[in-house]
Amino acid sequence: MHLPSSDALYSFLPTDVDGFRSLAALALDMHWSWNHCTDRLWRGLDPALWDRTHNPWIVLQTISRERLRECLSDRGFRKEVDELLRSNRAAMQAPAWFQRVHGNARLTCVAFFSMEFMLGEALPIYSGGLGNVAGDQLKAASDLGVPVIGVGLLYQRGYFRQTIGPDGAQQALYPYNDPGQLPITPVRDAKGEWVHVRLGLAGLPESLRAWQVQVGRVTLYLLDSNDASNFPAHRGITSELYGGDAELRLKQEVILGIGGWRLLLALGHAPEVCHLNEGHAALAVLERARSFMQVTARSFDAAFTTIRAGNLFTTHTAVAAGFDVFAPALVERTLGEYVTQSLGIPVRDVLALGRVDPANRDEPFNMAYLAMRGSGAVNGVSRLHAAVSRRLFRPLFPRWPEHEVPVGHVTNGVHVPAWDSPAADALWTGACGKGRWRHPTEGLEQHIRIVDDAALWQLRTSNRAMMIAYVRQRLVAERTAGAAPAEAIKAANQVCDTGTLTLGFARRFATYKRPNLLLHDAERLLRLLDDPERPMQLIIAGKAHPADGAGQALIGEWMRFLDRPGARGRVVFLSDYDVALAEHLVQGVDLWINTPRRPWEASGTSGMKVLVNGGLNLSELDGWWAEAYRPEVGWAIGDGNEHGDDPAWDAIEAEQLYEILEKQVAPEFYVRDQHGIPRAWVGRMRASMASLTPTYSANRSVREYTERHYLPAAAAYLARAAESGARGEELARRIRAIEENWSALRFDEMHVESTAEGHAFHVRIDLGELDPEHVRVELYADGANGSEPIRWQMSRAERHTGADSTYTYTARVTATRPASDYTPRISPKLDAAVPLEAGRILWQR
Repeated sequence: MHLPSSDALYSFLPTDVDGFRSLAALALDMHWSWNHCTDRLWRGLDPALWDRTHNPWIVLQTISRERLRECLSDRGFRKEVDELLRSNRAAMQAPAWFQRVHGNARLTCVAFFSMEFMLGEALPIYSGGLGNVAGDQLKAASDLGVPVIGVGLLYQRGYFRQTIGPDGAQQALYPYNDPGQLPITPVRDAKGEWVHVRLGLAGLPESLRAWQVQVGRVTLYLLDSNDASNFPAHRGITSELYGGDAELRLKQEVILGIGGWRLLLALGHAPEVCHLNEGHAALAVLERARSFMQVTARSFDAAFTTIRAGNLFTTHTAVAAGFDVFAPALVERTLGEYVTQSLGIPVRDVLALGRVDPANRDEPFNMAYLAMRGSGAVNGVSRLHAAVSRRLFRPLFPRWPEHEVPVGHVTNGVHVPAWDSPAADALWTGACGKGRWRHPTEGLEQHIRIVDDAALWQLRTSNRAMMIAYVRQRLVAERTAGAAPAEAIKAANQVCDTGTLTLGFARRFATYKRPNLLLHDAERLLRLLDDPERPMQLIIAGKAHPADGAGQALIGEWMRFLDRPGARGRVVFLSDYDVALAEHLVQGVDLWINTPRRPWEASGTSGMKVLVNGGLNLSELDGWWAEAYRPEVGWAIGDGNEHGDDPAWDAIEAEQLYEILEKQVAPEFYVRDQHGIPRAWVGRMRASMASLTPTYSANRSVREYTERHYLPAAAAYLARAAESGARGEELARRIRAIEENWSALRFDEMHVESTAEGHAFHVRIDLGELDPEHVRVELYADGANGSEPIRWQMSRAERHTGADSTYTYTARVTATRPASDYTPRISPKLDAAVPLEAGRILWQR
């Protein structure tokens, strides 16, 4: 029997074709997913396959060698390939914003951990908003030159694909992600060998395969457990995003956090900053502490205190039920050996980091609590979400006012070049220049303000027409694949109208998002759609989690509504909501509708994506829209308060929605001047595009993360880590002393002298064994009439004779408020984030 040579056996790629390697270099850098300069190449190689997959790596593997040779032998094609590769490499090597502005900073690496990343439809390892934000931040970091490395998991099945059955019910499908057809490559060491991460933990995979994705300047590393050397049950741990039970989820989080940090160290990376994108990655803080212990021979306490300064935790959850919690027995079974042998501490000490009450052995282990206690800073993803998060995390900070719970905010932004249409790109390029999203964006508003009405309206008209053509094409393909009758397929090619006001609603179908608020009064909705003078049309998409029966029932309601005669052709539900569909919708709709129950939408980014394309928003005053809304840029429903899931309030807001659509949106869209331009609508477009697009871009959010968090975190970590963690150890000792001696601290007598000019406070305090340099004594008064609270630091006046630990503290405040408004309090005063790292506080009774 004749056996093929080893080269023939393993070189299935056409590497022998001259020029293939240049094409492969372009295809394996996901910069193409937002740059679009290479789109012509892939479409030229195989138009149908490119339009179906938008995956250049599949195109290169699928086309014949003859076709490849034919294209690459064409001088024009080959020249374009070489020039694109040259310009791409030059752009990646040129100094970007970070190098120009912060080139001397000591920040060299930020490790960004996330359970999912949405970089494009070619790499389906995402579910929704969390992955969307993660992917957009990597892209913006590449544009700006911020030294970020991503860490995630490679799922064999990713998130589910959706079909809608004949009965209107959602059906979930799980296509296999063939790694060979994804734009990823194995991570190789200096010897060219595939890098594997060894966990060495009982019940977990012995070996994890490491992959990498190039995202412009940024590299994303992915781990998976599907290694043939692993026990069969362990190979499937990374099989499915958000699948399985609590035990599987915990094992995935072990791989992400512990395995991910080990991978970075194995590759020679030494991140100063570890950014935890949600609590799923919290175990990275333990592994970071372990690796620091190994290098410095410090205790876990000292190591944890040291590395904590370099960790940032971003929470995306707006309800406590959204946190990952695990039974203590499961945590001990999964991590017990790691904790006792590698960290050198009892399991109860780690469990305590994930509990409100460390002594309550029955309390579940909360990953978000571990992430918070293991970080030097915490942020929510909108201003309102930060306030909600302070309420959620308040149990961790007893006796602290809610507004002082240490959660700030960096409002999310979207990577604009990934979501703008060709027409929008051309308009913005003409007004602001091609490199506008690679630099600070504060000057863009003035340029968009002067774009003329005709150009803006032409953008809206062409974008809508392009989207409707796509909707028809997709609906035809959907019905053809489902073996629909010929008349249904023909009808799909005639849905919607290119001149009609088009509304869009696309997101996960969950009850708190109220995707069926528009159906509250179905008859009224039909009248709005079928208005003879001011008609509307509606395009809907979205998935419900396979385990969410209530969400799936909401989809069923829409499918039944579609069968009504007045809805046919005017309302379209497109199945399998994915990146490609999202791109076309946010580019083409005139009005984006979002109807969550306040305050359960942490941020929301779908409405941000319409901004660059001239789309407008009509949304609940929740998430990002609560801070972005002004009457001149869009419309809002709600009163800015919380009403829970009150059906009566749902009815009120549904009525608001119908009233705004009928009395404000439709007239503004259809009232045209002699040139056919709706001047009021275009004026609102201009205000929205100019003022909101730069503000709610990932360009702004990544720069904000860099300057407010990454740079200070790197400096704080390096300071604590100096001299093998000497400062970290000293800080840990001080925090421990405060914990041990706080109970002996007490207020003695207080004396207040009041005059017309002010109040003089004299407070006597027994500090016990506490160092007076390590406590802060303040006068505190709640804010009045919406103002900020008053925190007035008191001065240490004297130590009392014969009482080594008793001091008098004084302060003088104005008489604008009565003395009874003020209360003395004591809190730690350390080179640490208080109350995040040292949360004790004592109030004078």
